[in-house]
Amino acid sequence: MTLLWNRADLLAATSGRFASTSHDDIAGTGVSIDTRTLRPGDVFIALQGENSNGHAHVAAALDAGAAAVVAHEPCGIDDPRILMVRDTLAAMRDMAHFARARFTGRMVAVTGSVGKTSVKDMLRHALAACGPTHYAVASYNNHWGVPLTLARLPADAAYCVCEIGMNHPGEIQPLAVMVRPDVAVVTTVASSHLGLMGSLEAIAREKAEILLALPRGGGTGIVPAGVTGVEYFRRNAESMEAALWWAGHTPDCAAYETNVRTDAQGSGFDLSLPGWQGHARVNAPGRHMADNAMLALAAAHAAGADMGHAVAGLATFRPGAGRGAMAKVMHDKVTLLDESYNASPASVRAALDLLGLVATGRRVAILGDMLELGAFARHEHTSLLPAVRANADIVFCCGPNMKTLFDTLPSSLQGGWMPDSRMLAPLVRAALRAGDTVMVKGSLGSRMRHVVTAMQADDARVGPA
Repeated sequence: MTLLWNRADLLAATSGRFASTSHDDIAGTGVSIDTRTLRPGDVFIALQGENSNGHAHVAAALDAGAAAVVAHEPCGIDDPRILMVRDTLAAMRDMAHFARARFTGRMVAVTGSVGKTSVKDMLRHALAACGPTHYAVASYNNHWGVPLTLARLPADAAYCVCEIGMNHPGEIQPLAVMVRPDVAVVTTVASSHLGLMGSLEAIAREKAEILLALPRGGGTGIVPAGVTGVEYFRRNAESMEAALWWAGHTPDCAAYETNVRTDAQGSGFDLSLPGWQGHARVNAPGRHMADNAMLALAAAHAAGADMGHAVAGLATFRPGAGRGAMAKVMHDKVTLLDESYNASPASVRAALDLLGLVATGRRVAILGDMLELGAFARHEHTSLLPAVRANADIVFCCGPNMKTLFDTLPSSLQGGWMPDSRMLAPLVRAALRAGDTVMVKGSLGSRMRHVVTAMQADDARVGPA
């Protein structure tokens, strides 16, 4: 296993002090913030949050074989592996900056209102075919996820892919400065978090901040053509003397795709990039997935990857659970399109289009509330009506905001509404028929996973045809 942290580097990064003197070195091969998943050799950082305190688990971390523990509260334990710091979250950020400074590979950062995790995962498949690649696991894109990703970064990796998220003004800039990308990708500017940001213009200004973290005169920004706030992206790229590649579907874009063909098995397209042209395929259906793949390959090219290998690597990508994975459930009689991880107006429309594309039988849409829309919630939910009518034969909804959409549906489409996903799950399961294709979508806080779990349960039964 790769050595990430020794005693000297931990001290240099954090300016901390070990609780007791020892001449033994430390061999940290990972970084953990959760003793439930800690592996022997991990450096455990005892983070303190609103509802949890990692200091309560220091003894468990040491017993599980932690190489070191980073703490800021007295633990009542005399162990030479305990490193005392002023604040553990600040120490993790310091470790992130230290790890980034010693990294000599190519860094790619991905942000956007929707699609950033899919683009990040496509990109890490493409780059992993070209060299050792480190990447953010899951959706580690916030104030603790980004520094944790960087603290785990091997110095000798060839590539690193970081995901950067936000839902309030001012969040992208400090994370982007920490990441210091060579290539910055913006997937979309859409109405996610509209209630917290106030306008699409404000979202665009915030997303464009990522370009200001590019190296002056040597970085590349990749942004969809026609995106809201074009002037912010152009201005920030110019201020950093960075290349700005617009990505789209016409030859006036630096990165453009043509001849897009998408079906239930995946999407193929021809791609033109500065200095490269070729054909690519991604094993994910939907035009939005082809667009995501275009962005991922453009970023790989900008990062200097071998494009033959990158295209082959992209072909190994599969959508993950909650992000478009398709599977047979209920004794293989129902097809589940699992989009349950999160939702925004743009991503719900894309998921509905995908349902219309892949379904061979009855098209069933299961929709939970889209959150963080504030005063725009009613309008954004009812705006989904045309996409729903075009792509669904029956609709089930949960949550107060989706009730506004459900009430606008013609009675022929109304399958049922419940206040929350736990109450909706048995209603959906009882209504499903053999041959149905079911798409489940909702914001993370709507907990649509309960519906998915009910469909996957061993005691699930298909209703009468």
